[in-house]
Amino acid sequence: MNIPLVLVLILIVVVISNEGFRRVHWREKYLFNPYAISKGRSVAGIFSHFWFHADWQHLLFNMFSLFTLGGVLEEKWVDEYTVVKGDGYFLAVYLFGGVAATLIPYYRHRDNPNYRSLGASGAVSAVVFAAILWEPTMKLSLLFIPIPIPAYWFGPLYLALEYYAMRRGNSNIANDGHISGALFGIFFVALLAPSKLSTFLSYF
Repeated sequence: MNIPLVLVLILIVVVISNEGFRRVHWREKYLFNPYAISKGRSVAGIFSHFWFHADWQHLLFNMFSLFTLGGVLEEKWVDEYTVVKGDGYFLAVYLFGGVAATLIPYYRHRDNPNYRSLGASGAVSAVVFAAILWEPTMKLSLLFIPIPIPAYWFGPLYLALEYYAMRRGNSNIANDGHISGALFGIFFVALLAPSKLSTFLSYF
């Protein structure tokens, strides 16, 4: 029996994050640091930041979100495209989503030598929004939206709340990274299956 790719990803992230909890100084080398990147130093964080987390709460929340909606998305893509292609697309949206999650934060913080970020939230946001476009009528609810609502309403509301929080600032949450990742997830599905974007928009 094939092990779902989403479980393999979760296992890898948990192992690496746990090692980062134990070796904080080692983890520091792999954080996303826009200022260092703008000066031509330490670009590794663009590709490594989403394998690490700040603490267990941060890790568990991201992995729960990845497991629930990532599991749905992987299953749909495997059914649609076969295991090899479906899992390939799923891995691509996660990995490239994690990289894309640095775009807005880099633009906003490239002159700030004190800014650092880590966590899979941007990569997970890419997966979440890919799932939302693929299955816009499924019901979703997360912490700050406790009542299940259709995904086609959940997505815009989530982005609006993230944008508000980003503009307000004064938090340790990389809302701009969440938005970057989410936009990549939308872009990915729009390229993979343009009709899915059209269907999603038809609900408004």
